Amino acid sequence: MGLIFDLLTLPVLGGPKLVHWLASTVGQSTLEELLDEQPVRAAMMDLYEQYDTGAMNVEEYERQEQAFLERLNVIRELKAQR
Repeated sequence: MGLIFDLLTLPVLGGPKLVHWLASTVGQSTLEELLDEQPVRAAMMDLYEQYDTGAMNVEEYERQEQAFLERLNVIRELKAQR
């Protein structure tokens, strides 16, 4: 019955179902990107390299490091809530 109903209502409900599917797929992909720790870790490694080569002073390094650590904590809290 489900397949027949879907085929009969496709001209009317096909568009809205497609929009719903696209929105949920894009939303899920966006959430996965936001909860990915790897880009933050890579940015922290770049930050450390800049500090290690002397391109950045201690105060700037600590300020940016703190911001990255806060981002990681938020990501981990959001993952724990899922």
